[in-house]
Amino acid sequence: MTDLAAHLGIPLGTFRNKKLHTQGGHPAPISSPTSRALLWDSQQTKAFHAGKPVPALPETDDDQDLLDRHEAAAEFGVSAATWNSYKSDPQLTRHVTMVPAGEDGTEHWPRGVVRAFKESRPGRGAGGGRRVGSGDMVPRDEILPRIAQLLEDNPAITLTEVADTLGIAKFPTAQAGLAQIRGSRIADLLEADPTLTPTQAAERLNYPKVTHRGATTIAQAELHLRGVLPYLQQVADALTEAGLADPVQVEMRRPDGEHLAAAIPLTNDQAWPALVWDERYGWRTATSRRHPIGKDTGAPPQGEGIRYLGKGRPAPAELLEQLASATRKETR
Repeated sequence: MTDLAAHLGIPLGTFRNKKLHTQGGHPAPISSPTSRALLWDSQQTKAFHAGKPVPALPETDDDQDLLDRHEAAAEFGVSAATWNSYKSDPQLTRHVTMVPAGEDGTEHWPRGVVRAFKESRPGRGAGGGRRVGSGDMVPRDEILPRIAQLLEDNPAITLTEVADTLGIAKFPTAQAGLAQIRGSRIADLLEADPTLTPTQAAERLNYPKVTHRGATTIAQAELHLRGVLPYLQQVADALTEAGLADPVQVEMRRPDGEHLAAAIPLTNDQAWPALVWDERYGWRTATSRRHPIGKDTGAPPQGEGIRYLGKGRPAPAELLEQLASATRKETR
């Protein structure tokens, strides 16, 4: 409701007093009926206030759907109170999402995660594919190529069909692999034809509508990564040419699950074992070669030996100059 009031440019109290969310034609909340925090679909509300047709919500369940505790309990087949006793399980805590983001948000879990948790508990149904924890019949390095071939033969293939055909777990192996391949192919198509939207690319590839949201999200993340990687590889090559690092193929990570980061090891005779780039904070030195990026805390890493060398994407020559300056100060 805070977001709705902000979109209209009026105080939250005024919005509540006038009950603008109950006016005729206003989209209904998408939160569960028993939820204390009302939530709306932003695309629907923006269209309504712009005087445009309100888009319909998806009619089919998707594994990427975010469920509040009441909906998660219903999906699992237990009461909300029982779900509260489950949600501290590590299998769930690492996937919890606050909607909206921040301290005032409400806990949500992806439908696929809830289903996977249900399958993993003794006495619960297998739900297709191999039982969670039983291991996959296909070697790990062959899973994605095999899924890619199945998708090539049938763009509308389902998780169950992939799991049953390859003898792998439906969650998360088949789910993650299928979404990754679809997202990567959407990204390829968007690179080849920038005039397309992600949804148009998914439609051109004949992917089922229910898969569009998850696959296009992965595609956009993949395009973002592809846009950053050449710069980081250029920096790595410049460090190698300067004799400060051995040749390396840069690998990207998302330490907070969203933002990109990468580490470039330096040679043993340097003042620091590695350089780290994080798109939130820029370049810095690292104090560990084995774990240069470290655990994400949501704040810029600080401590003895950490020096920040430049925000954003400074030119390789500029970064080398900043590193040389920091090294001189460190060795004095």
